[in-house]
This record gives sequence, C-alpha cells and structure tokens, in this order.
Amino acid sequence: MSLLDREAIVAKPGYSRWMFPPAAIAVQMCIGQVYAFSVFNVPLTKLIGKTAPVKDQDWTIPQVGWIYSIALILLGCSAAIFGKWVERSGPRKTMVTSALCFCGGLWIAAIGVAYHQLWIIYLGYGVIGGIGLGMGYIAPVSTLIKWFPDRPGMATGFAIMGFGSGALIGGPLANILMAHFHTANPDSVGVGESFLTMGGIYLVLMLFGAAIARVPADNWKPEGWTPPAKSTNAMMTSGSVSADEAIKTPQFWLLWTVLCMNVSAGIGILGQASLMIQDMFGVPAAVGVGFVGLLSIFNMVGRFIWSSTSDLTGRKGIYLIYFLLGICLYLTIPYAQKSGAQVLFVAACCVIISMYGGGFATIPAYLRDMFGTYQVGAIHGRLITAWSLAAVIGPQILNNVSTYKKEHGVPKNEAYNEVMYICVGLLLVGCVANLLVRPVDPSHYVQDPAAKPEPALH
Repeated sequence: MSLLDREAIVAKPGYSRWMFPPAAIAVQMCIGQVYAFSVFNVPLTKLIGKTAPVKDQDWTIPQVGWIYSIALILLGCSAAIFGKWVERSGPRKTMVTSALCFCGGLWIAAIGVAYHQLWIIYLGYGVIGGIGLGMGYIAPVSTLIKWFPDRPGMATGFAIMGFGSGALIGGPLANILMAHFHTANPDSVGVGESFLTMGGIYLVLMLFGAAIARVPADNWKPEGWTPPAKSTNAMMTSGSVSADEAIKTPQFWLLWTVLCMNVSAGIGILGQASLMIQDMFGVPAAVGVGFVGLLSIFNMVGRFIWSSTSDLTGRKGIYLIYFLLGICLYLTIPYAQKSGAQVLFVAACCVIISMYGGGFATIPAYLRDMFGTYQVGAIHGRLITAWSLAAVIGPQILNNVSTYKKEHGVPKNEAYNEVMYICVGLLLVGCVANLLVRPVDPSHYVQDPAAKPEPALH
C-alpha cells in the first residue's frame, strides 16, 4: 500500500478534524495564484523590448491573455474528467498530482519565456498547470464535507477561501520577485526566474498540505453530533446519487446554470477592476492596484462568510440573496458613475465580488444537499465546467462592449454602464434557474452506495 493511497491516510483515533482545513488551504492558496496571473501580462509583452514592446517581435496583450483563459478552461475540463478518480484516490494522492502538474507547469512556462516560445507557455501554465488547478481545486471538497457533516457550508468555505486568497499572496510575491531578478540582471524582465522560484515555493507548500491530509474512518461522526434520522429540510436529500446519474437530472443543469451566471457576472469586473475604476473616475493606476487588492480581500472573506451563512439560510435561500442583491448592486454602478460617487461604486463592487466568491464556496454544499456525499467531489468537478464557460463569457462581454463603446465615441467613463445592465440579465437567468431547483427524484438514488462498485476511469 502506497503512502499516497486513500487507505494509508485514514485518520487514527485522536486526529482532530481541524487539521484538514489547513491542508486544504495550503493547496488552494497556491493554485489560487492564477487569479494574480495578470501581473505577468505586461512584462510578458516586453521580453525582447525590455522597456517597451517591440512591434512584430514581442507578444501582444490578447496573445498573452490566452494563457489565463486556457488555464481556466483546463481547470474545468480536468475537474470534470478526473473527478471520479479523485474520489477513489483520496485527497493526498490528488494533492500531490496537483502540485506536480501546477508547479511543473510553471517550470515549463519558464522554458517558454527563456526561448520566447508562447506555445510552450500555453502548454506549461495553460494546459499542464490548468490540469493541476482542476485537480487541486476539487481535491479537498468531499473530504471536508465528510469531516464536517454538521457544517458543510462552512467546511467548503475553508477550502474555497484559500483559493480566493491566492491573488493576495501570488500578486505581491510575483512583483517582488520580478523586481529582484530585473535588478540583478537588467537584461531580464524577471518573469522566467519568477516562474521557477514560485514553482519551488508552491511545491513545498502543496506537498506540506498533502502530508497532513487525512480522511475520516467509515461511519465516523463528530463527537456529540447525531445525524437526523430524516432531514426536515425538503431540499436536502436522504439518498445518494452517483456522478454519472447526477448529470441526467434537471437539478444538475439548473445548478450548472446558477454557477455559470453568477460567475459570468462577477468575473468580468474582477478581471478588469483596475482599468474600470481608472476609466470611470479618472483615478491614478496606483489606486486601481489598491482597488484590485481590496476586491481580492472581499473575494476571499466572502467565500467563508457567505458559505457559512448558507448553513443557516439554506443553499437555495443564499443564492436568492446573491442574485437579488446582486441585481440591485449592478444597477447601482451606473448611478454611482453618473453622480461621481466613487465610494458607492467601490462598496457595490466589494459586495458583488464577495458574493462572486461566496457562490463558488456554496455550490459544493448545494450539491451535497441535492446528491448526497457519495460522489460529491466528482459531481462538483463536472459542474465546474460552468466556470470554464463563464471565464469566456464574462470577460468577453466586458472587454468587447466597453471597447466598442469607446471606439464609437462614448466617453470612457460611461463605456461600462451598458455592461452592468447585461450583468443584471445574467443574474436574472441565474435567479430563475435557482428558483426552479427541486429535490432529486428518488429514482436516481444509488440503492447501496457502500456496496456499489466504482466503474473504471476510461
């Protein structure tokens, strides 16, 4: 039996379940660096010119931007493809695999920088690193729910909060490293060396998380907690549904739509926050950078607070808050721009991004309510494909609409207002999908989850 196998990491008596959240956060915090990848965008366009891009030799921002998009697309695809393998293998083997892929992707990307080959960066950070993102993202989910059956929303909030905090650490770390390596070697912008260094740092942290990861023994339950014989909440299943069966239910696709719409509306703002506040209010770039940092904090904190709150309100209720409050806040942004109310704009965006993060953190518990814990990690992996699509929809709407407006004579401070109305439409679609969610029909239940053999992964 390997040290990485699930059987090898069954917790012994005396193991505190509070040891697992730090393991999950260690991994999620590292792969959450993807949220800060934009700090590399401009330096990557000056690898040859050093101080300014050289036309027809250096890469453009749209070319570099695909690195981030490819990584997020592969995050969703790998989570869907390997979800059942993650369930079988357990968190430790998955975390180690994630670490090797994500950190290896950074190192391969460094080779692409050294040889000025963009396709190598696409392959390294985008494809291989993206696979590491997907596996690391779903690795702790089902285990956290099993360790905290009494507080599933809070439990998943722990892990997803770690992912949201990745930019708070990854962004400043990248800037410090690039400045250091550029100072040491003025002929380098410091990107390749930073990829190598960050890969090493993240590998150590992720392997630490894997080392302390444990799964609860069969039939384990928290001391003093008695599972209800039958849930009094009609929206919480009393059975278990397999991953293959879950995608045949309308509930899966309604929740897929819920996540896709919530993320599509928020991710555009998150990706262009600095430019938005500069264009809309004429503030300097330094203020834009600070605004991005502030949103990252609300993204991180929202993941824990909103998901924990869902244990009290129910998952359907909390998503109703996300959508209805979000609609009001998106409608507030054009008003704030027209009236010059910068504080109101910042406050609205902070709450919006907190609910963007909260949506990510709440969805695993929503899936657990609908389909049980049997293969919730694999089901979550398949649902994350909604994020991959949203990562294209949200940024494309914001970038294309605002650019079109600017090019056709609309003042840049007003170019984003129509985007906010489109986001309201997206949230309305998500709200309707959430209202349509009903309990899963018992005909989809697995009769004996413990005895049912797990099909091989092909």
